[in-house]
Amino acid sequence: MPKISPSDITPEHAYLSRRSFMAGMGALLVSSVALSACGGQDPTPGPAPATMPPSPSANTDELGQRLTSYEAVSNYNNFYEFSLRKEDVARLARDFKTSPWTVEVAGLVHNPKTFGLEDLLAFTQEERVYRLRCVEAWSMVIPWLGFPLARLLKEVEPMTKARYVRFETLYDPEQMPGQKSPFYGWPYVEGLRLDEAMHELTILATGLYGSPLLPQNGAPVRLVVPWKYGFKSIKSIVRIELVEEMPVSLWMASAPREYGFFANVNPEVSHPRWSQATERLIGEGKRIRTTLFNGYGEQVAHLYEGMDLSQWY
Repeated sequence: MPKISPSDITPEHAYLSRRSFMAGMGALLVSSVALSACGGQDPTPGPAPATMPPSPSANTDELGQRLTSYEAVSNYNNFYEFSLRKEDVARLARDFKTSPWTVEVAGLVHNPKTFGLEDLLAFTQEERVYRLRCVEAWSMVIPWLGFPLARLLKEVEPMTKARYVRFETLYDPEQMPGQKSPFYGWPYVEGLRLDEAMHELTILATGLYGSPLLPQNGAPVRLVVPWKYGFKSIKSIVRIELVEEMPVSLWMASAPREYGFFANVNPEVSHPRWSQATERLIGEGKRIRTTLFNGYGEQVAHLYEGMDLSQWY
């Protein structure tokens, strides 16, 4: 699969230029996956959002492929903290308060620190156009704005014995009604190996399409790890902890026979209840073949040398 270029973005409603976005964000300073599979069904985006980013100039990528619409990205959301129904998340998250917001970074570090949203936005924000591959066998291409997680981790100085990074989502059932469900072990927890977290492709996203993240997309800050299934990219993060032992994620605890720690995109390894060989392009009415590591193998395959790739679940 060719590398995704900055032209691989939603055609109907493009994002602001990086320069304009960073100016706006600097002034602002405030502002994954189902146990029930898609089962081969084609998901349908929900209603259009009330607010749209600026209009685009391009209608296709360099290959003539129309990509994900802004409507789908902002309305077709896996965010169980709000609802199990993708089409309901945007409505239920509309009044979610993202300011003030802090992210505590602690654990096996020499310099533990709590970052306010203004501190996160002070990191140079970059545009990263990444493919998002859901474990439910659908995909999008999204222009994120954010910064490499490695920059934040370097500020807290991980100790030598730190081997993993544990992430935790906000727990607030009054704002997030889905957290009242007794079927999951809230709060949402995810984890990465430290070398995965320090990889240049791994980012903390603070925006998309030239605007701050919407609540349904994980505002105000979320993880994005493009070579892994989407449920690894935890949303609305409030705590990051450096640890020695492998973290047990919400999905590992909820369905240990179906969801493993690494969750790297792999078309050769089926989910126990459906194939991962192909994926549904949201908004395109067709399926395409899935690629190992979601097309980022050249950059990340070395992280898994010697591992049994058939055991990632």
